[in-house]
Amino acid sequence: MTPTIDTVLTEFLAEQRERLSARTFSNYEDVIGLLRSSLDNYGPNSLDARERRRWETAFEEDDEAFCHLFGPEKIPEHLGEFLGYFMIRKVFASQELLKASGTVTKKLVRWLQARGYIDEESGGDAVERAEDARRELPAADRLGELLHDAATAAPPLNPEAVADEDWVEDYLVIVRVESGRIWFENGVGPIAVPTEASDLAQLGWSLFVTAARHDGHWHLLENGFVYP
Repeated sequence: MTPTIDTVLTEFLAEQRERLSARTFSNYEDVIGLLRSSLDNYGPNSLDARERRRWETAFEEDDEAFCHLFGPEKIPEHLGEFLGYFMIRKVFASQELLKASGTVTKKLVRWLQARGYIDEESGGDAVERAEDARRELPAADRLGELLHDAATAAPPLNPEAVADEDWVEDYLVIVRVESGRIWFENGVGPIAVPTEASDLAQLGWSLFVTAARHDGHWHLLENGFVYP
């Protein structure tokens, strides 16, 4: 019988406790706890009709029904949402925890593969995603902070005095980066930013942007979370 997500995550943590320092294990425990929460809250979105009915019945009495019902094969397919959305939008995480989320999920996937709980193909894709997250999540978080500082320093502008074509409030993708300058899609930019921000920014990353063009120059007024 295939073990449940709950069972394998408990087993994984028990093994890691034996080999890790207390501080490192604390990060593992935090990340796995957040992964459980993400799976239980957002995992049902990926279920087919039959699985959904099964989950809905169990959820009436168990709000952790997803992890108690389904097997570890559901973990790799969920890591994109966990690392690309949940850890960014739903968790007020430190740089250390953001970095750990990639490290821990990569270790978990390798562990699941070694025990035959998931196949090589899904495991390989998940490992690649975890490696990207380990590098990108802390950088994206720091970029968001730097852009917020830049927006705070922008000159005060009256939205009523700005033409419609010179005002934007939208999710935009970064399409060009130079030292101290960032461009977004739809012709928004260049926007002057600290050099540290342009060093971190990557083509294809996206965020919610409020920006305005004044006297021929674009200014960042507000920004949201940065999504790698």
